[in-house]
Amino acid sequence: MRQDLLRPPKRATRKRKRIGRGDASGNGSFSGRGMKGQKSRGGSALHASFEGGQLPLAKALPMMRGFTNIFRKQYQIVNLNQLAGFSGDRDVTPHALAQAGLVKSSKKPIKILGRGELTGALVVEADKFSGSAREKIEAAGGSVRAIG
Repeated sequence: MRQDLLRPPKRATRKRKRIGRGDASGNGSFSGRGMKGQKSRGGSALHASFEGGQLPLAKALPMMRGFTNIFRKQYQIVNLNQLAGFSGDRDVTPHALAQAGLVKSSKKPIKILGRGELTGALVVEADKFSGSAREKIEAAGGSVRAIG
């Protein structure tokens, strides 16, 4: 095969559209731009952020103060006074808290807060503990186990 004999397949190449060369060409008079209007005129390249005269989003955003942190971790809260129902021989696990109805799900992170007093010694498992909750549990003779 010789290079000078190579040809593209039929209908693989197309002639370019010659606009503005009379009505007989099929692209005359308005040259495929429609009738009138901003986009039909020459030199009317609109930038990508143009919103038709409406206040652009980039200018409006500073007025919409604040933001939503998509990495925020939402903890289920349990206070020490809610743990009063647990006996001292049983570990307080996320599963046990869910069974007792103190949290909705054992799969979501749990944080123990220090409101109230603890009478018995408990072994408490949770993702996080407040400082006061940790002190009160250990003062009652129990222990804390962070699982998160």
